[in-house]
Amino acid sequence: MARPLLKIHRYFRRKPVRFFSFILLYLTAGSLVFLHSGFSSDTSTTGASGSGRDPLISEGGASTGGGSSTSDGLGGVDHTSSWSHGAKEKTTKEMDNGRAKYIGCYVDDTQKRALRGVSFFDYKKMTVFRCQDSCAERGYLYAGLEFGAECYCGHKIQAPNVSETECNMECKGEKSNLCGGPNRLSIYRLELSQESARRYGSAIFKGCFKRPYNVTLALPASAVINNMSVDKCVDMCTEKEFSLAALAGEKCHCGFPTPLFTLHDREDEELCLQRCEGEDFESCGNNDFFVVYQTQVQDNRCMDRRFLPTRSKHLVALASFPGAGNTWARHLIELATGYYTGSYYFDGSLYNKGFKGERDHWRSGRTICIKTHESGRKEIEAFDASILMIRNPYKALMAEFNRKYGGHIGFASQAHWRGKEWPEFVKNYAPWWASHTLDWLKYGKKVQVVHFEDLKRDLFSWLKGMVIFLGLEVSEDRLLCVEGQKDGNFKRSGLRKLEYDPYTPEMRATIDGLIKTVDTALRKRNLPGVPEEYRPR
Repeated sequence: MARPLLKIHRYFRRKPVRFFSFILLYLTAGSLVFLHSGFSSDTSTTGASGSGRDPLISEGGASTGGGSSTSDGLGGVDHTSSWSHGAKEKTTKEMDNGRAKYIGCYVDDTQKRALRGVSFFDYKKMTVFRCQDSCAERGYLYAGLEFGAECYCGHKIQAPNVSETECNMECKGEKSNLCGGPNRLSIYRLELSQESARRYGSAIFKGCFKRPYNVTLALPASAVINNMSVDKCVDMCTEKEFSLAALAGEKCHCGFPTPLFTLHDREDEELCLQRCEGEDFESCGNNDFFVVYQTQVQDNRCMDRRFLPTRSKHLVALASFPGAGNTWARHLIELATGYYTGSYYFDGSLYNKGFKGERDHWRSGRTICIKTHESGRKEIEAFDASILMIRNPYKALMAEFNRKYGGHIGFASQAHWRGKEWPEFVKNYAPWWASHTLDWLKYGKKVQVVHFEDLKRDLFSWLKGMVIFLGLEVSEDRLLCVEGQKDGNFKRSGLRKLEYDPYTPEMRATIDGLIKTVDTALRKRNLPGVPEEYRPR
């Protein structure tokens, strides 16, 4: 026995690297055994064994329904019969919180999803709120959680419900709630409508529209498709490089938004309720009313931008309080006019995002208008005219606080919101929101007031007015192109919205008083007061 040990000793003495290799292999093997035992323990406690599912399903693998539905599920099932189990030990009052309502546990088949919209997975931090907020942000009617970590969105539930005991897996990010089970979805009906797009896979549902007077001119490409489905029409129009897919029974039309087919006059979706031949749960419209989707094809009619051909001595400000949508307005103006906007400042991140006028001096005269947050008589009188953007201060303050601590599309941390930074920020910035507007109304030479909320509600009309104010000819084709690409790269995701109201009663009393002051100042100048969304009137 001594001789073999001696040989081993001499072997590793001559070649120590082999000894370290042996140790490394030993540790690796131990780690694999440990991970395997942990995974086996987890699946056995949740009942995942025998489910026949693959926990690593590719994201967005199923498509969602875009048509309307008169039933929440199959067979006329009453989804509200027993929904409290999904909240584990929470009360009905806690779950029915105005954001979403639990409606039951449902079967989910990997080959034919119960909710056929977008999906995302988080095997460490998934929560019910995160899933609900993600689906609501994208305009879906339902949010479903599965396997403790998977979130699915959809407009209709296309599967039967089952016993609540089958949705028995805790959420990975919150042990106090249940997030479905193996091939089982805990489904919530989203009560709050979001101003976001309804989707069918990668396509955006635009609505039901009356057949245009001249279909051939309005939608130049068309074909009859056997066993028509939304997928087939969207795929055809995508392949032909059109941004719109319009379903009319067995016929598919493709085109772009034009004055002949603006997508401004939506009809009741009931008029488009004709079942697709190749898809049981979707509406394919008919000869008189089209179901329209926006494809992933980019409409390039408004993408070209350049500097002004001749330098202008007429300086127009795009003025706003920080967080009032100035960057978004610049994006819209550049697409609508074809000219770069400038800035009183220089922001390298905006330059890198395509705002090429950011690097020019604000007096260069090469840009169509100049972003500024400045207030005060001297700074305001340096401009010959101004578009004054105003936004609800409750939203503007939160947007600027997120930008200050998280960047243009990032978020402030919970520590910032709950720490001393937020109260100090509101104390200093809320009065500035009011004084900024009052100063521009007082010292501005020629001021066009645009409320962020109005621009968002009726983009075509308000953006058209802004283009006219800038002294340019309006291109309706270009404006319609902008409508399809209005968000740009500066829209924050809804995944990290605060779950509580950060404003104290004292803060609200102060801000409400400032709103009244601004409202009065606008009306004294024969301008409309602040929009209804502001508080108080």
